[in-house]
Amino acid sequence: MSLAGIPSVDLADFLSIDATRKQKFVNELGQAYEQIGFVAVKGHFLSDDLSARLYNRVQAFFNLDTETKAKYEIPGLHGQRGYTSFGKEHAKGQSAGDLKEFWHFGQYVEDNDPVKSEYPENVTVAEVEGFNQTGKEAYKALEKTGKFMLRAIALHLGLQEAYFDDKIHHGNSILRPIHYPPITAEPKGAVRAGQHEDINLITLLMGASADGLQVLNKQNQWISVTALPEQLVVNVGDMLQRLTNNKLRSTTHRVVNPPRELWGTSRYSIPFFLHPRSEMSLNCLPACIDENNPKHYPDCTAGEYLDERLREIGLK
Repeated sequence: MSLAGIPSVDLADFLSIDATRKQKFVNELGQAYEQIGFVAVKGHFLSDDLSARLYNRVQAFFNLDTETKAKYEIPGLHGQRGYTSFGKEHAKGQSAGDLKEFWHFGQYVEDNDPVKSEYPENVTVAEVEGFNQTGKEAYKALEKTGKFMLRAIALHLGLQEAYFDDKIHHGNSILRPIHYPPITAEPKGAVRAGQHEDINLITLLMGASADGLQVLNKQNQWISVTALPEQLVVNVGDMLQRLTNNKLRSTTHRVVNPPRELWGTSRYSIPFFLHPRSEMSLNCLPACIDENNPKHYPDCTAGEYLDERLREIGLK
């Protein structure tokens, strides 16, 4: 078990040429995802140095004055790239805006893949040296880690190991550095991030700068999650839940406000939301449908589902 109280796995087992170690990883991951939907992963491709450099640049950006940050909030992009100011996003079904501001790095299509036309260009920050390059490096490292996590998930589901590979190649994934500023007044019901499930296939979360993340287990108890420095916390999102017809459940989670004596402190967090290409079918896998588990979801594509959810949370 990890410090988080959630299962811990080592990606080095899956990458091993030893078939027994590889199968051990698949079994442990599958069990964790069927039981709680979250797992702590070490042995991934994001180095401690790169993680530290990214946090350094991210903090420097969010420390810029409001007017400077505002010029990176691009009208018409619906927050797909660049900056989204404080309180704009809310959890599905909630009206109070979350107590956060954030940035979006998106996909880097550097060949002639026609999918490039679907994505806005990334926004370049002039004031923080290395901000964009470091973001790109972290994006690539987390995307590579996510590809191998999905290969293990495919094997657990009885699919071909490479089932997801072409579906996530140049997928609509997002790296989101988040700043939860100090709380300066009574929040009136708002929290740093209201309880929600992620939209995407899987989310890879770098260790945050402070506590606050909680996940809801099957006993309906909130468990505080804190990744060790060398770990990523990786959870199932709604797209994978739909695809597997609830065999793998998207776990409800939230970021709670700190104790009052810590209201004056910031919290930084950097999740990577791994999305497929928009044309990927999210139709329930036939192997996940039977008499005891009839089909729960109508057919749709990843692009259609993403559009629906972005409207529900106020970003579109």
